[in-house]
This record gives sequence, structure tokens and C-alpha cells, in this order.
Amino acid sequence: MLSKHVSNSGIVDYAGFVKDSVALNTYLAMLSQHHPNKKNWSSDERKAYWINAYNAYTVQLIVQNHPVKSIKDLGGSIYKVNTPWDKRFIFIEGTDYDLNNIEHDILRREWKDARIHFAINCASISCPPLLNKAYEASTIGEQLDQVTADFINSPSKNTIAKRRVKLSRIFKWFSGDFDKDKGSLIEFINTYSDVQVSPDAEISYRDYDWNLNGN
Repeated sequence: MLSKHVSNSGIVDYAGFVKDSVALNTYLAMLSQHHPNKKNWSSDERKAYWINAYNAYTVQLIVQNHPVKSIKDLGGSIYKVNTPWDKRFIFIEGTDYDLNNIEHDILRREWKDARIHFAINCASISCPPLLNKAYEASTIGEQLDQVTADFINSPSKNTIAKRRVKLSRIFKWFSGDFDKDKGSLIEFINTYSDVQVSPDAEISYRDYDWNLNGN
């Protein structure tokens, strides 16, 4: 479904997902019947599962409300109360989740891997693009490196120069994650950037476009 309905640049054909809703719901039913556990699942298997789940349930949220201009239209504005990311519509083997649970309580807390920010997609233009293939345990390290490098080097997401950078607000909202990963935000950027940034470069942040990343 991802290769069919998501372009190489991450533009999502939500109308196509609507037409393929039976297949999407079949996949989501499979996710809901197989909750990961540390006894029988490897760390990489669990990480791939939760990234795929976050993205698939985000697609489902848009499909259920299609057409919509922005995911933010689907909830209120009170953080951790009634935003779209606080809707408890995800049910996995007797446990209910919202998207914030998956992102903050599972993915960020368990793995402390800042690259995850570029793998999960919030259905918006300024978000990291939705990868048009599933994440797999056997290749997840390479996949995370690639989506991180692609996002950092994308001129539509960031402007990178030696003395000055204008970054996605993701780097501001989750600055602590990037500091913990590589020691500083600039060090994290330089790990993946085609242009090496000076440690004392001026940093500013772009406005975030919450319009839908597709049609």
C-alpha cells in the first residue's frame, strides 16, 4: 500500500487509501492482534513495529475523516487532552493507545534514538516524508540513517550553511533528544549533513506547515 499510494517524495494519495480501505483495515487488524513483547521480539523488531504502527494509524485517522485540510482540524488544541494525537482510537491486544503514547511513551522512551523523529509522519507538509515502504527489523538502522539524512539535506525542510542554519521546528521541539544523541544539535546535524556546520553557527527555525501532505 505504501509503494502504491505514497510518492518517492512522500506525497500521500489519501483518496487511494480510502479506496484501499479494506486492505488498510486488514493490515491494522494484523497489528492489533500482535502486541510486541520483549520476550519474543527483538529490539529492532519492536522498533520497526511501533514506527509502522504510528504511520499506519495516522493514515487511518486521515482516511476516516477524508477529505480534510489538516490533521489539526481533527481535534482540539489542548495538549494531552483533545488534540488528534490524544485520540484513543488504537487498540492492540486489549490495550488502547493514542499517537502520543506510541511516540513519547514507547518510541522515544524505550530507544532514545533521535532518528525516530524522521521516521514517524504526522500527515503534514512540514513533517518528515512518509517513507513509501515499511520499516523492517533487518534494515531499520540503514532506513533510519537514510530518512534522517534525506530530511536534514532537504532544502524544503532545512537551510544548511556553515555559519547559519534555518531548521525545522522539530529540532527545537525535541532539542534534548538531539543533544543526548550526539552531544549537541550541531553535532547531530553534521553527522548527516552534506554541509558541515560551524559549532557556533547561528540557528533559527522555520514556521511549521500543518497542511495535509497529500490529497
